[in-house]
Amino acid sequence: MQPCRHNPGTTCPRQRMHRLPVLLLSATLALPAQGQDPAPRWRQAWGLAAPTMAEAAGGREAGFARLLLQPRGGGREARARNLLAGPLQVRLRDGTDGRAVTAPVLLPAGGQRDLLWLADTGNGVRLLLDAFPGDPSARPADHLYLLPFAGVPVRVSQGFDGTRSHGDAQNRHAIDFPLPEGTPVLAARAGTVMQVVDDAPGDGCLVRVLHADGGMALYAHLQAGSLAVRPGQAVQAGQPLARSGNTGRSTGPHLHFAVQANTGLALASIPFRMAGPHGELRFAREAGAPR
Repeated sequence: MQPCRHNPGTTCPRQRMHRLPVLLLSATLALPAQGQDPAPRWRQAWGLAAPTMAEAAGGREAGFARLLLQPRGGGREARARNLLAGPLQVRLRDGTDGRAVTAPVLLPAGGQRDLLWLADTGNGVRLLLDAFPGDPSARPADHLYLLPFAGVPVRVSQGFDGTRSHGDAQNRHAIDFPLPEGTPVLAARAGTVMQVVDDAPGDGCLVRVLHADGGMALYAHLQAGSLAVRPGQAVQAGQPLARSGNTGRSTGPHLHFAVQANTGLALASIPFRMAGPHGELRFAREAGAPR
């Protein structure tokens, strides 16, 4: 099997699902005069925002949050809804100049909150909703993770600081394991399933698991239709989550694994340790990668 690569020479790898929360949703809100039907114009941002305000379908959407408008007192309330089965930090920004217009708010699993009231003046306003999974007050422990597969030789096609697509904060400490399609992907640590997605723009089919210390494990490029867990489900270490695949922006069958944490309006991958068949694995940084 040839080692997998993430479209070298293009910018596509930098738009993978797990680094999208910088801008999840953009809405241009043209608030009408009182008594008229609201006519907000929605557009997709990073390919995540649905063109309608329909409810999330069982937590399987690719996005983290949804921005809704609710009539109230001669205006509209901008309401953020958490689509994840775990905590989510949100903030509204002005879409024109990027300045924050609300303070950061932490939403519980499936929770929602009114963030900003807008008067019906007839003038348009553009809002940006930032959404970052995880609780920024969490402090992930130095945990020894289990290998997320079994019965297959351990190979690494891209490691920490990988120059192809592991150069940004959210992927810097990710590992790509080449695996035959259909290999069972196992939970590397006990936790609660925070998110499952059938087909995200970058990572294809993925599972995000929240651990007791607030860290989140990401399992990406899974086989379509192989998901064996649902949002909110408790899983034990070694429990099957799905099967490995080649979905999303991937040019070879592999599992993308990372442990991420909310560092305060930012999502970053963090170093982790992992036990292999013959002891703890040592993940070398790629040659020429910055330290």
